Amino acid sequence: MNKVINYISYQSFPAETANSLQTISNLKYLMKNGYDVKLFFPLREKNSSDDLKTIQNYYLLNQNISIYGVKHPYPFGKIKYFNKLLFHISHYLWAKSTVKKFNDDKYKNDYFLTRSDWILFFLAKKNYKVVFECHQYSKVRNYVFNKVASKDNVKIIFLNQYIKKEFSQVDIKNILLPSGVDLEIFNTLNKEMRVSKKITFVGNLLRFGKERNLDTVINAFSSPKLKDYNLNIVGGPDNEANKIRELLLEKNISNITVTGRLNRNEIVQELLSSSAGLLINTPDTHSKYFTSPLKYFEYLAVGLNVIAVDFPSHRVLPNQENIFYFENNEDSLIQAVKDGCNSAFKEINLQEISLDTRAKKIIELFESF
Repeated sequence: MNKVINYISYQSFPAETANSLQTISNLKYLMKNGYDVKLFFPLREKNSSDDLKTIQNYYLLNQNISIYGVKHPYPFGKIKYFNKLLFHISHYLWAKSTVKKFNDDKYKNDYFLTRSDWILFFLAKKNYKVVFECHQYSKVRNYVFNKVASKDNVKIIFLNQYIKKEFSQVDIKNILLPSGVDLEIFNTLNKEMRVSKKITFVGNLLRFGKERNLDTVINAFSSPKLKDYNLNIVGGPDNEANKIRELLLEKNISNITVTGRLNRNEIVQELLSSSAGLLINTPDTHSKYFTSPLKYFEYLAVGLNVIAVDFPSHRVLPNQENIFYFENNEDSLIQAVKDGCNSAFKEINLQEISLDTRAKKIIELFESF
């Protein structure tokens, strides 16, 4: 059996996105489980880099994953107009060109992993064994799934049942597999570091280029009912963090801190000193139904209760016993903050939500071809 997994992605690395972190973390644990892992991605951004040390430092990666930056002579990432159209055109052309480089004789016994619709399409046509990670619905994805559904060399990973339901008309081999957490990074749990009534939000302050729904959160923490509670907002981009800082100054709110971007080590320290983690998002279709947030699993890894907006996607996350839900209004959030901070964390089996366990399930999927 050939133990090689080629991950071909249209993502850029390094990048301040949960998606890029998820990709690198999964590859780390596929490698730790005995596979030779190779990552192929386009050099389409100014800061795109296939330098191993750069990737290792950015993601706290110790493994020597083989990294290949592939040329990207297409407009997406270079032209700031018509982004959506240029993304689809460039993605298609790059995927078609890249898959052509994989010679059947050299790679015929390898496995392939991707989140790119067009990489899936062209790999499936060449009869490579490919697993596709499905994180949301799109018309292009539905089209591609229908085109490859009859093939025995294709399998799909759905993050949750809501995503799977979107493709219920497509008869294709699949499993449900939520996100997970890198327990090696969070193995320094010291409860003496805990700061009582400190709530931390970790994440990008923009979602698909739009502001996250933080207004309700800011208003709730400015209430006298939460004057003894402190919120720390960790994330970028910097201009968005500065906008929130200016708003807090204008409203004279002193119990909210905006830390801005932090590296992985600094994020771990912030979480270790917190007493609860916050899950907040805009009520768009993706966030309400299709997400399986990495930060949720990181909150659990350090023993934090989770204060979460009441979305269907959050209701199907594992270990519901440690989630305190709120409706998108101030009174509901205030009550959830108090309940989450003043309730004991119910111990869970961390191995069940680990990326090591997740990687083993992906390997089982490959080895069942």
